[in-house]
Amino acid sequence: MIIHEEGYVYNFNFHLVFVTKYRRKIFDTQEKVNTMKAILQRQATISEVTVSQLEVMPDHVHMLISFKPKYAPSNIVKNLKGASARIWFKQYPETKQLLWGGHLWSPSYYMGTLGDMSKEVVEKYIESQYT
Repeated sequence: MIIHEEGYVYNFNFHLVFVTKYRRKIFDTQEKVNTMKAILQRQATISEVTVSQLEVMPDHVHMLISFKPKYAPSNIVKNLKGASARIWFKQYPETKQLLWGGHLWSPSYYMGTLGDMSKEVVEKYIESQYT
């Protein structure tokens, strides 16, 4: 999606994947999946991130996102992961017992630009992860 802002035009689309600590299956009910989706959507809005596609799997998350070029990708990831973990632990404090270090997310993540792939191809891939 090409976005026109005052003074510039951009077309950044990123596929972001991050996993739970120790690949624990934290999001094991539809309620928990929906809760994490809502948390990530809300935090994305606060961080001026557009979410085109979002799937929460039992032990990882796929997001197709876009954001203004003034933001560093690493800061976007830090904001999404950090805020979502804080909110999650307030709502589900018992989760910390499954995670020895008290961290919801693994420190690593994957973020790639779409490059030659169309946004639709990546959206379809992300959507197919939960079916």
